[in-house]
Amino acid sequence: MPPPRPPSGRACACCTTPHPPTPARTPGAPRTAPPGRARRAAGDGGPERWSDEHARLGADEAYARIGDPPPVDRLVVCHGDACVPNTLLHDDGTFAAHVDLGSLGVADRWADLAVAAWSTEWNYGPGYDGIVYAAYGVAPDPERIAYYRLLWDLG
Repeated sequence: MPPPRPPSGRACACCTTPHPPTPARTPGAPRTAPPGRARRAAGDGGPERWSDEHARLGADEAYARIGDPPPVDRLVVCHGDACVPNTLLHDDGTFAAHVDLGSLGVADRWADLAVAAWSTEWNYGPGYDGIVYAAYGVAPDPERIAYYRLLWDLG
């Protein structure tokens, strides 16, 4: 099987337009899909498994930094483990399916966007995260990206 091809400048069908807003289960208290649940279930976790940018913090400092989430930008149905291997594409690069939906829930769209864009670096190398944001139609939001990526590693 050939290695995966980097994105060609177009995203999967679900990322070409923002997902429709979905109401939270309890008014004013959105349920979030906790990123990293699959890694935690697999026994991963702890600074030795975190990204380089977070591993240097150590557990105490990382947990101290997480604090309250930024204000919700837009509540959507989130995958909860939005990484490249969980998005299947046809041979022509068009969207086929999402898999591993065990963490599906309602959350700020940045919970998925920050991790999905980040995972392009893990899977293809640097320089593809901007394609994800552009295809989704948003400018990168450094505060939300930093928060949700740290939350992912702490997941």
